[in-house]
Amino acid sequence: MPNVTLNYRTLLSVTNVLNSQRNRQSLFRAITDQLTKVVRWERAGITVYDLQADAFRFYAVETNLPKVVLRSDAMIPRAHSAVGWVYDHHRVHVRPHLREERLFIEDESYAQEGLGRMINLPMVVQKACLGTLNIGSIEAGHPDPDDVDFLQQVATQIGFAIAHVNAYEEINRLREQLARENVYLTEELKATQDHGMVTGRSRAFEAVLALARQAAPTTATVMITGETGTGKEVLARAIHERSLRRDRGFVRLNCAALPSGLIESELFGHERGAFTGADHQRIGRFELADGGTLFLDEIGEMPLDAQAKLLRVLQDGLVDRIGSAKPIPVDVRVIAATNANLEKAIQQGRFRSDLYYRLNVFPIHMPPLRERPEDIPILARHFLRFHAQRLKRLCEDFDAPSMERLVQYAWPGNVRELENLIERGLILCHDRLLRIDPAMVNLPTTVEASPRRTLVDEERRHILQALTLLDWRIEGPGGAAEQLGLAPSTLRSRMYRLGIRRSPQGK
Repeated sequence: MPNVTLNYRTLLSVTNVLNSQRNRQSLFRAITDQLTKVVRWERAGITVYDLQADAFRFYAVETNLPKVVLRSDAMIPRAHSAVGWVYDHHRVHVRPHLREERLFIEDESYAQEGLGRMINLPMVVQKACLGTLNIGSIEAGHPDPDDVDFLQQVATQIGFAIAHVNAYEEINRLREQLARENVYLTEELKATQDHGMVTGRSRAFEAVLALARQAAPTTATVMITGETGTGKEVLARAIHERSLRRDRGFVRLNCAALPSGLIESELFGHERGAFTGADHQRIGRFELADGGTLFLDEIGEMPLDAQAKLLRVLQDGLVDRIGSAKPIPVDVRVIAATNANLEKAIQQGRFRSDLYYRLNVFPIHMPPLRERPEDIPILARHFLRFHAQRLKRLCEDFDAPSMERLVQYAWPGNVRELENLIERGLILCHDRLLRIDPAMVNLPTTVEASPRRTLVDEERRHILQALTLLDWRIEGPGGAAEQLGLAPSTLRSRMYRLGIRRSPQGK
């Protein structure tokens, strides 16, 4: 080095140039340009420590040598390596005679490249070592101590520059993710309406909510089963809102709504040019849901090839965009839902058994509306209030015959059908009491919507309907016992035998 003043001027120039960089490519180009002003070298490399691999990845390599063995993205294990020693001890290590003496596992590669000397310097930022600066030269022998001291100062400034670039890139990544989530959530708000369908006081629904409350704080994968229209997605949202991930996104995908050729792109994303029509990069739902929850509706309709890729993400936490060779780590909680019989689908070869067992960690079954008639008045009045306000109607309640029709109807379309029917009735209503036309609820129940029921099932349903319509009044004129033609003691005995009781919150 010519003199101390020039050293400090050079260091100031190096620092200013490095701190002006905003991406990794430009940063390393600036580093190599500045290193030529500091010391003569034939090979310059930077390694950064990878905690998961417990190894060092070459951040970048610049060389004037005809033969290069260790290139960019090469990995060197922490154990038995010079970069590992420097990382552990936070000290410079110099091997002045590589051709005669090889102490560490990477020295053989350096000797093959024709190097005579290697200097490894720690890049320490706030007492933490990010990695190493590695300067190799064809010339052998001990370097000038002043050169080594000055290189260590440069290595420290490179460490700060890398930390700044990492922070800048992380800020950009988070900004882009927030922008994507904002666009997605804006679209979701337009496309979905929950209206609080997770409500009810029946024993069947209380059991569902109890399971949901147990599952919510965990990271366990949840499988929600039940007929169409029972509110599986709404339950999934409720689980997300009670979880530790509530501050991150709830992202949904209906596996039955997309052609088989597009579902992989929707789930995992794709790179530009990955296939015909892929004119820009697309972020998949898994990346959108990173840190949050991904709801996969109609999982039984997912194509088999997509099922295999989904299984890998669930096992490894890595997403492969279509057209990319670099896996992307994601932290996503998956909640799946289906109205199909997946065990039967497995027997027919339409669904992977290993994926089924991976998804079916915590199963929750949503009961159909016909099995929870005591919830019908609660849901009906909830939808009435919501849609009356939205449609600017003055309806305040149902007339008695209409509520009786709602409770006695079998509801093959479940909660969704109930909401649609009330909205349709409100459009036609201009009074304070909503009347449901008998023609609107006299549709026969199909075989699929109403499975075979026993006499005990029908007796329980009939008693529940009567109790619900009479607000659980058993005795007295017009009470449930009188309506059913039973003595009050007989009715109570049958309620006990059938497991019928009023929820405490309904009292």
